[in-house]
Amino acid sequence: MEFRNQLWEGGEIQPFPLSNSEPDKSNSFPESFDTTAAIQSWLVAKLAEQLEIDPQGIEIHQDFVEYGLNSIEAINLSGELENLLGRRLSPTLIWDYPNIEMLAVHLAGEVGLEPALESKIDRSANGSVAESESDQILPEYYRFDLYPEYRQLQQQLEALEGQGLHNPYFTVHEQVVRDTTWIEGRELINYSTYNYLGMSGDPVVSEAAKAAIDRYGTSVSASRLASGEKPLHQELERELADFVGAEEAIVYVGGHATNVTTISHLFGKNDLILHDALSHNSILQGCVLSGASLIAFPHNDWQALDQILQERRYRYKRVLVVIEGVYSMDGDIPNLPKFIEVKQHHKAFLMVDEAHSVGVLGAQGRGIGEYFGVNPADVDLWMGTLSKSFASCGGYIAGCRAVVEYLKYTAPGFVYSVGLSPSNAAATLASIHLLKAEPERVAQLRDRSQQFLELAKAYGLNTGPSKDSAVVPVIVGDSLKCMQLSQALFVRGINVQPMCYPAVPDGTARLRFFISYTHSPEQIQATVEAVVEEASRICPESIGTLHKQNGQH
Repeated sequence: MEFRNQLWEGGEIQPFPLSNSEPDKSNSFPESFDTTAAIQSWLVAKLAEQLEIDPQGIEIHQDFVEYGLNSIEAINLSGELENLLGRRLSPTLIWDYPNIEMLAVHLAGEVGLEPALESKIDRSANGSVAESESDQILPEYYRFDLYPEYRQLQQQLEALEGQGLHNPYFTVHEQVVRDTTWIEGRELINYSTYNYLGMSGDPVVSEAAKAAIDRYGTSVSASRLASGEKPLHQELERELADFVGAEEAIVYVGGHATNVTTISHLFGKNDLILHDALSHNSILQGCVLSGASLIAFPHNDWQALDQILQERRYRYKRVLVVIEGVYSMDGDIPNLPKFIEVKQHHKAFLMVDEAHSVGVLGAQGRGIGEYFGVNPADVDLWMGTLSKSFASCGGYIAGCRAVVEYLKYTAPGFVYSVGLSPSNAAATLASIHLLKAEPERVAQLRDRSQQFLELAKAYGLNTGPSKDSAVVPVIVGDSLKCMQLSQALFVRGINVQPMCYPAVPDGTARLRFFISYTHSPEQIQATVEAVVEEASRICPESIGTLHKQNGQH
């Protein structure tokens, strides 16, 4: 399925309608009115105005780029054309039709354009807008509180209350969150945060962050390209590159922004991006903003990916394949060696998002590359976040020297953003050093995760495809019952978040357990037993036959 279609039809992105009805295609320009000439005249006048030159110096056959039109000016021109013509236009219109003549012919040939363009051009020239036109704009188009999407959200929250359920979101945690957490003055066993290795709250990590604040302050106060660079940044990027096995690394201030800015900056028109159907939102947003052609291949299906590339690779310049090291909704792992084979055969780039796999997979926690024993250089872009195993905030890209250097000088999310704060950089560094010194943390995390998974399966709980990761879902199915189960466990002193539609496909609502190396065997045993007891009461259909036959409780 083409990803662009999947986005619109699947409901993840809902476009705001521009009107309440389809355009009246019966309207048309009078035959005596030369639409192409009118648009050409408007473009000549507008381009001359933007560039502050005499309209007589504008040649309709000359490409826009030859006038020195920059990207911002081009987007502004496209936006003004939308206002003029009263319809949505592609933001890449200026590049698709590179001179005034070609653009005017294209626009004049479009159907559904507003009639009486000549009068609109006149009004555009003197800046006047009829009051009656303004009165026709619906309030929901200029008031956030009347957005249909916002009102739908309010209805959903009200429906929760109507079912007697508390809002499970934005729960306030009052202390450091590890195997336990404090909520509303109560201590609960915790499974809803990503502190996989217990680094957040570790005294060594905390002291490193405090020392960095004392030396550098709470912010680097500038883009690193300008004057925000600190020795901590350089040391951290060397450590990350070494840990992953890459030549160089670049650190961004946010994990989500890392994917968005890297993907959208490195790939664009005439390129193709193929991503796993269950890719994280940050990957999807980066893909959409890139302007590249997009295709979602079936989850973890490298054979389907290979078939798509056989059919389409030759049509594009650059091709990117994006997968994840561990998928956070299911806790499963892709067959990385096979994806590497496919990407090499078709001369594509491969990007691996290790948000939930670095620090977790492999004997030393170096991620999915170590887990499979591959050559790190066979993956072009290693992405990871600093907020999970590394007790900080931010993200990184590790790869060859060329791509990292290019990103450092040109990637908008890096160049135009403040540098990573001293405390966050120092916390990450300390976490990496501590992990290298204490790799047994990874082994203990693996043991605890395996204990939870095996015990849940033994009791007949549906854990989906989870394997060898620290993410174990318990799939309930019904969204309402999933929320009820979560709240019943909360009453019993266990904090685990429900994941319901549309975050997961309809009918696959689940509790998502994130295991930490700090969890004890006793906590895990008690938790699984509590899940089974409450599920037997709330949603007995979600418990497999093994538990029912054995009468386990």
